[in-house]
Amino acid sequence: MAAAVELEGVNVTFGDFVAVRDANLTIEPGEFFSFLGPSGCGKTTLLRTISAFIEPTRGTVRIGGRDMKGIGPNKRPTALIFQNLALFPMMTVAENIGYGLRVRGVPRHERDEKVKNLLIQIALPEHGHKLVSELSGGQRQRVAIARALAVEPSVLLLDEPLSALDLKLRQHMRAELRAIQKRVGITFIYITHDQGEALTMSDRIAVMNAGVIEQVGNGRSVYAEPRTPFVASFVGENNAIRGRITQAANGTATLDTPIGPLTGRNPVGLPAGDEALIFVRPEALKLGGDPPSGFEGEALDVTYEGSITHVTMRVRTGQKITLSLGGGAAGILPQPGDMLKVGFEPQDGLLLARPERS
Repeated sequence: MAAAVELEGVNVTFGDFVAVRDANLTIEPGEFFSFLGPSGCGKTTLLRTISAFIEPTRGTVRIGGRDMKGIGPNKRPTALIFQNLALFPMMTVAENIGYGLRVRGVPRHERDEKVKNLLIQIALPEHGHKLVSELSGGQRQRVAIARALAVEPSVLLLDEPLSALDLKLRQHMRAELRAIQKRVGITFIYITHDQGEALTMSDRIAVMNAGVIEQVGNGRSVYAEPRTPFVASFVGENNAIRGRITQAANGTATLDTPIGPLTGRNPVGLPAGDEALIFVRPEALKLGGDPPSGFEGEALDVTYEGSITHVTMRVRTGQKITLSLGGGAAGILPQPGDMLKVGFEPQDGLLLARPERS
């Protein structure tokens, strides 16, 4: 079976500005695939390139194994859901869902039957007669999805569709979107700057930075095994400490840092003498004890969130370090002003090459 979407050497430039650089990627049929990155990283540009609203400056886009060069948006087997949903306010829910079918000349009885089935799929079977203005934000999201699915695309493209919703509704809609995707079984390509959305919904994620795809993998791999400092910093909270490698052997390395020697995993085999960063997740840092890598600092802020307490501390260089303590630490929570000793196990530290620009 041909891949749902293939990008081969795709570049998109606007004058001297490079929006996407050398994008090479294969998205499989039925996959929930997300592009994750900050604003301006090129993820929406790539989505619009797949949908033909932007032509690549160089490179090839294939859908279902077919080169899409010269094929416009209305001829591609894709449907795009915009951030603002673009629903028609003067039409009913059913009319909105059936609009694309009506434009394509689908007979009324076939259209009505398909709309009825789609209303069931999005759990709004009794809402077909309502205007979209009578629906909640989450319900409007589902109507937009149903309208896109009505024309039976091979690939559904979603451009930050949850960005305008409040936090609780966004969390609810994550589960709704994933459930809908599993039911219909088509490929979803999702654009987001929200790492929580990408991690919870996606089969795989492409993390983008400054027009470049820096890493592709499932949620666990991009979180636990980031390949670049940008991915390590952008996906989840992380503490990054600079230093120079003094020893490197057997997949680990020790970094001489301003707050003392720190040891961590060295997956790319950085040699002694190299400048590097060691990344340590807040949840990997432990209070007290005598782990191989330890340092001291002053507690600045303590935020209690029930099952987790977040502590911000300042080390002697002035750098701020964050640690997250589980509920079991409730009896020994530090207070602002306390001097703390913290540390981590070598397997919880990750060494990566320090970027030249940092």
